[in-house]
Order: sequence, then C-alpha cells, then structure tokens
Amino acid sequence: MAAPKKSVEKESGQKANGSPPEFTKAQELAALRDMLLIRRFEEKAGQLYGMGAIGGFCHLYIGQEAVVVGMQMALKQGDQVITGYRDHGHMLACGMEANGVMAELTGRRGGYSKGKGGSMHMFSMEKNFYGGHGIVGAQVSLGTGLAFANRYRGNDFVSVAYFGDGASNQGQVYESFNMAELWKLPVIYVIENNRYAMGTSVTRSSAQTDFSKRGDSFNIPGQQVDGMDVRAVKAAGDEAVAWCRAGKGPFILEMQTYRYRGHSMSDPAKYRTREEVEKIRHDQDPIEQVRNRLLAAKVSEQELKAIDAEVREIVNASADFAQRDPEPDPSELWTDVYR
Repeated sequence: MAAPKKSVEKESGQKANGSPPEFTKAQELAALRDMLLIRRFEEKAGQLYGMGAIGGFCHLYIGQEAVVVGMQMALKQGDQVITGYRDHGHMLACGMEANGVMAELTGRRGGYSKGKGGSMHMFSMEKNFYGGHGIVGAQVSLGTGLAFANRYRGNDFVSVAYFGDGASNQGQVYESFNMAELWKLPVIYVIENNRYAMGTSVTRSSAQTDFSKRGDSFNIPGQQVDGMDVRAVKAAGDEAVAWCRAGKGPFILEMQTYRYRGHSMSDPAKYRTREEVEKIRHDQDPIEQVRNRLLAAKVSEQELKAIDAEVREIVNASADFAQRDPEPDPSELWTDVYR
C-alpha cells in the first residue's frame, strides 16, 4: 500500500478529489443519533454550567461531532482513544454512559471518576478511553505510549490520539512523531483543526497551516479531511486504520472542523464574527448534512424527530441524575491516591 496522497481542502469544506463514499441508510441513522447525542449533551452541559451546577472549566464540542463519530465508525473493539480537555463528545462516542459523564461534570459519586476528576479527567478501561487530559499536548505522548504497548504485545490494535491545532505546536508532539515513525507504532494522530485554538487564528499562530504536513520531516503520511462530513471522516479513518494495522507506522489526519462556542464556557469568542459562525452552521453543520441526506432518501420527518426525542430523553435523565446523585463522601479524598 503506497502512502496516500493528501487531498486538497478549501475553506468552504469542498475537496478537490470529489465527494466521499455514500453511507447506507443504517450508517446515516447511526451517525445522526450519535452526533445528536453529543450535541444535546453539550447543550445541556452548557445550561447546567450557566446554572452553577457545573464548576471549573467546561469545553464544549458543539460543531465538531462528525470527527469523533466518523472515527469511531472506523475502529474496532480493543482500539484505544485518548484526547485533551474538549472530551465529552469522545467519551459518548466511545459508548460511555451519559449519566456517568454528566455526574462527573457536577462532581457526584456516580461520575466516571467518582466525582473527583471533573470535565478533564474521565477514564473508562472498559471502553478503552484513556482520558481527558488538561495539559496541552500531553495526550499525544500518552497515545504514542498506548501504541507502543500494542506493538510490544503483538496485537493489531490501533491507538487514536486527538489534539487540536494549538497543541500541534507543542514540542512533545514532535518527539512523539519521531518515536512513532522510528518504531512504526500503530497510532493515528487526529488533529482537530477548529481554526482558533484558544482564540488565536491559525494564520497568526502557525507558520505551517496545512497540519497534514506536520509529519513530513518524519516521513509520516498525512491527509486533510472535511471534518464536518461524517462520511469523509470515516473514509479517511478507514484508510489510516488499514495503514496502521498493516504495520506501516503512524498516520496523521487533519480534520478541518469548527466549534460554534468559544474555547470554554468563559470565553466570549470576540475574535470572530457572529456572521462567520452562522455561515458555518448554515452551510456545513454536520448533523444537518446527515439529516438532509436522510430526508432526500425518503426517511420521514417523524422518524428523525423520534430519534431526537429519544436522545433528549437520555440527556435530560442524565442531567437529573447528575443533580440528584450524592456528592462523594469526604473519605474519598484519600482513595485512589498513589505515593
């Protein structure tokens, strides 16, 4: 298998090499439900944050849902996922329960880290989700380590390390690239390029704004992907996974995506215009793209509304649970502490 050619992605999200492969009806419906679950969950988390039920930091994933949903469709049981602090969507896509994620956000004992980790520090060995990490770029090194463990054990599992355009400039990222290519580690580096990092445009912060080329000096192949189209994400994910499982080393996927909210709930996002955000929502929203394709395929509006209603019920139940569940007992301060 030759190194895949990079596709050319423009600001509009149109790719020079044509449309991505079509989904079956079942795939479209599954993608719609998974993306809606993330969208509705994040909307509810934003509401709870505004009410004071969630403290600390809260980084929402609204607008970027197609990236993690499409990638999960390309993975198999046993593959590992690790990401940064914008992580709620990744957890839900991995199959973690909405109750446990929301309860962790509110600091309750039913949360995935028993209410002691909060937004940035949730894990699930059962779902092969290794965090949520608050240190910018730290997950890249850890994700590379997961791939090393897979190589050492002789299995065919793949590690997926998600990070953003801002984290792409961290030194440890390039140390990880170098090690991964030297040892041909089965890791996919997914760069979620949402254009603004913490609030500075990539054109002002990065000398090389084509992030798919970040591995060129290490001979790591890279590809730009329309991260607002779940079909394009899955197709690129399939290619990268096949490359890694074949023992050919790491792969970089630059997902060109867009977040609708600020960097965190405390960010007024004055570095971009409302018109810009609304144009992306209108023209490229990942959920609306799937919804429109299903309607064109004669799926009824009623069926789509039923999916949304089911998702809202799950999310509302998680919010109720996360506010009723008891807080951790003070004795929990001394558990899970290693020295």
